[in-house]
Amino acid sequence: MNRFWNPENIAPKVLAPGVTARIASGEKLMFSLVTLAPNAVVPTHSHPHEQMGMLVSGTMEFTIEGETRTLSGSGMYLVHGGVPHAAKAGPGGAVALDAFSPPREEYR
Repeated sequence: MNRFWNPENIAPKVLAPGVTARIASGEKLMFSLVTLAPNAVVPTHSHPHEQMGMLVSGTMEFTIEGETRTLSGSGMYLVHGGVPHAAKAGPGGAVALDAFSPPREEYR
């Protein structure tokens, strides 16, 4: 089992047009470093996993259960399992770090 990762060495997984993720996972927790091109959209979706994230760079509109906030700096968010959510990168794009518990098997 890996204990150290360099995101540059992880093959990106395409999540949506202009949206990629580099995934690192343990048994009970998963990190997803998500890169969004300028104005890229993650469509509304839900999953049973709890998701917590933090903006690393850029700006992003994040919508959770119909409430939209513009994140900048190191803004953080929490999405409970089963709750609809979506995101849209700002004009300069964005990078966010998401954590999932339990890990999303379809991302492994």
